Amino acid sequence: MDLNTVAEIRDARRPAPWRPGDAWLGGGTYLFSEPQPGLRRLVDLSRMGWTPVLAHPDGALEIAATCTVAQLSRHARTLAAPAAPLFEQCCRAFLASFKIWNMATVGGNLCNALPAGPMISLTAALDGECLLIAQDGARRRVPVAGFVTGAGRKDLAEGELLRSVTLPARALARRTAFRQASLYGLGRSGVLVIGTLDPVDHSLAVTVTAATVRPVRLWFPLPPTAGALRAAVASAVADDEWFDDIHGLPEWRRHMTFRLAEEIRRELAEEERR
Repeated sequence: MDLNTVAEIRDARRPAPWRPGDAWLGGGTYLFSEPQPGLRRLVDLSRMGWTPVLAHPDGALEIAATCTVAQLSRHARTLAAPAAPLFEQCCRAFLASFKIWNMATVGGNLCNALPAGPMISLTAALDGECLLIAQDGARRRVPVAGFVTGAGRKDLAEGELLRSVTLPARALARRTAFRQASLYGLGRSGVLVIGTLDPVDHSLAVTVTAATVRPVRLWFPLPPTAGALRAAVASAVADDEWFDDIHGLPEWRRHMTFRLAEEIRRELAEEERR
């Protein structure tokens, strides 16, 4: 879509004061998908030269905000870690064409803060931490589960930049289980639940996205009973936090979350016994 209010595109490598009407431009798959009447200038990140996925010496993975879905998918195929399959499962949850895969970015998916954003699901489930850079250069780190605060809302100040998301090595060493539900065969996620099991301390984490307006992550020191898991989900998600849109009523999303979370609990508990 033509953005007829945009008068300038600035290369992000050339610093300039941030002003009202500015927006960061990554892949542009959202920005160019619908009218943006408030925009006057785009600050293009595509030439920043950030390494899409950087492996740290301690085993952590740093995913650049400009990393595309296609780049992340390709890297995950070479990743020798128990959590590696989860990357492709979440990439596939986009249900997007190859053109979108090659343009949509991890950072854009997080900053849009849509409940069905699968990069939010992936990085929140794997204890991802966002690196944010303010206009004055100040840096701060925020867990992904706290970065997205509601449907379309995030902890991002005016002009602040999401530089990358780092996944710790310990999270990548966990076994994972993935469940997704949609009202249609190729529809947007109405419910997406991810479980991770730590092989060292045997703790279980369950992360709920798409069904809720924000990521909800529950941690248990040991795999809980079915009743304890259900009670924890019910307590963690307020009635007004179940998402309501054309892709699913809150009652359906709540019911499916309970069902898929229990399936995940059973799957990972069974693996633990092996």
